[in-house]
Amino acid sequence: MLASTPRTILWLVRTALVLAIGVSVAFPDWEQFDGKGMAFRAPFYLLPLIVVPLVWKWRGGHPPYPYLADALVVSPFLVDTLGNVFNFYNNYPVTDDVLHFLNWVLLLAGVSLALLRLGLGRLNIWVLAWGIGGLAIIWWEAAEYLVQELGTAGLQLTYEDTIGDLLLSSTGGAVGSAVALAFTRKPPPQ
Repeated sequence: MLASTPRTILWLVRTALVLAIGVSVAFPDWEQFDGKGMAFRAPFYLLPLIVVPLVWKWRGGHPPYPYLADALVVSPFLVDTLGNVFNFYNNYPVTDDVLHFLNWVLLLAGVSLALLRLGLGRLNIWVLAWGIGGLAIIWWEAAEYLVQELGTAGLQLTYEDTIGDLLLSSTGGAVGSAVALAFTRKPPPQ
């Protein structure tokens, strides 16, 4: 049973994401989804479901499959969607800041676990993962700005908010990568 735990966690995370996205798209009139562009976000939030499997297959599909890395890469999108489903963003203003940090901890932990398979040194992996996370948050914030400019009024983006999100996410990413690297053995290169 213990050997199937990472696989079970992955499928629970994947299933929960699909269900949460389904709720956000099926009930766009709910208060918590008002002005959040959930229908626009939905396809982009589902993309992480294929990222790790595609990269793994592209690199030859060498076992074992990186279940934990996959679950960690998908988790931020689940956490963010659940934050909207349960109306945390509207009811608790600190939610956005907490989740920018936490979601990048999760995302970069997953990226770091995946990068371990490349046979790079831990410092190289940490720097590379942190750079990937930095680019990801820059593009994320640019996409949010574009969505707001296209007419989604509920995002309420400000310069201060964007700078805060960049700092929280990049710091969370550095922490997530460091934690993942500190608590895992390095597998042999493939």
